[in-house]
Amino acid sequence: MTSIDERLLENKMTQIEQARAWSPRVISRFETLIRSGDEVSVYRANPLSFARDRGVAEAESIDLFLHAARAGLVDMHWDILCPHSGLVLESFGKLRALRSHFVCGLCDIDGQTDLDDFIEVCFSVSPQVRRLALHDIDNLSIEDLHWNLKFTNGGRLPGGQIRFVDILRSLVRGMSYLPPGMTTTLRSEIGPGALSGVNVQTQAGFMLPVVDSPAAVPTLNSPTIVRITYDGQRFTPAVSDVPSGSAVFKVSNTGAKRGSLLLINWPPEIVAMPEKPTLEFDPYVSGGMLLTRQTFRKLFRSEHVDEDEGLGVRQVTFLFTDLKGSTALYERLGDLNAYALVREHFAFLDEVARRHAGVIVKTIGDAVMAAFSRPVDTVAAALDILQEIGHFNREHGEPAIILKMGAHCGPSIVVTLNENLDYFGQTVNIAARVQSFADAGEICLTEALYTAPGVRELLAGNNLEEFDAPLRGVDGDARVYRVTGRS
Repeated sequence: MTSIDERLLENKMTQIEQARAWSPRVISRFETLIRSGDEVSVYRANPLSFARDRGVAEAESIDLFLHAARAGLVDMHWDILCPHSGLVLESFGKLRALRSHFVCGLCDIDGQTDLDDFIEVCFSVSPQVRRLALHDIDNLSIEDLHWNLKFTNGGRLPGGQIRFVDILRSLVRGMSYLPPGMTTTLRSEIGPGALSGVNVQTQAGFMLPVVDSPAAVPTLNSPTIVRITYDGQRFTPAVSDVPSGSAVFKVSNTGAKRGSLLLINWPPEIVAMPEKPTLEFDPYVSGGMLLTRQTFRKLFRSEHVDEDEGLGVRQVTFLFTDLKGSTALYERLGDLNAYALVREHFAFLDEVARRHAGVIVKTIGDAVMAAFSRPVDTVAAALDILQEIGHFNREHGEPAIILKMGAHCGPSIVVTLNENLDYFGQTVNIAARVQSFADAGEICLTEALYTAPGVRELLAGNNLEEFDAPLRGVDGDARVYRVTGRS
């Protein structure tokens, strides 16, 4: 029976309710999840799935989970997923603990981690509020360790409907914990292809080809004995291949800690693939998406990237805005009044960015640098700024705030500068350069941004001018698109 600390749950829910105004019934639906959701759904809670299944806006759902994490009702964790198996390679409670390199012992691959590629941000109910079996890893069954804790069930082969974890289950030839100082025995029938073994907690793994030669095939009464040593860091098989047919695996753990072993018999068609296919995952909150959310940056100001290395983002869009005629503005109003007006304009831009799932990264004098995870959200925000700046000026009277904007999308590096999360790289430089081509009330976009999904359609009905311009760091002239408002 589920054990819930009712008093603590009520206290945490009250904090969340008071944090901001939520849409009707969203709090009750969230509390129902915490109380009665199954183990996996409350240990690896996905805000996008919650939004889809309960009729909640995605932005509100993400903010809800972030406020719940801030209140201590749930714990936020950053999971690195193997792109080819959906195995949770590592899980970190803090952004600064994330590593820029991943290794998958099951797929025998390694690579660079990008915040928006295969880093899923999940939320787990706090064990103080509701204790789950998955909170006690040392006492999990071997089945729960693999299928409920270490493998996500949201991945499918490209174009397929069957979840990859279900395909993987059909290929399993054995799984067991490996007590220290003991030899564990597993028996199985092995077919053609290859045999791989992995400790899903450490990514120690091995791969053996399966051969099918008459000389190697054992009789029915004499299975092949395969001896494997595990020293806590690596597996060392005593053979270089395994014959198909009956096999007995004797795995000796010479290390000081308990290990685990998952045996997979890959069929020949998978072994023959020149490259392992990248899975298509159900939508989830990626690390890159979270870093462009205003709520995350405000609630978790202490989060930072390890100062010794940045983290890559494969796709992020930057919007730069700048005041035209700011010098004259300060001359007419005086420093104090002009600064007050500029601050109000910063707040206006902050609100527009938040509305479009973006964030103001920093201000540079009178300029603003904003970041968005989706290109179309950036352009939508810029168009809203063009439309609403007139209303802002009417509220404040003359002199008017006149903005010019520029935007570009591409890869970047997330770094910590001056104790704040920031971005670095060529994409940032190009976005700033493109902004310099805009005049009053104009938006300049690079071709990469203009051709991104949904952007061209969003700009339909606006005055658009194409021109070529030199961009620092780009060979030759680059195509730029100038947007000057509705046609």
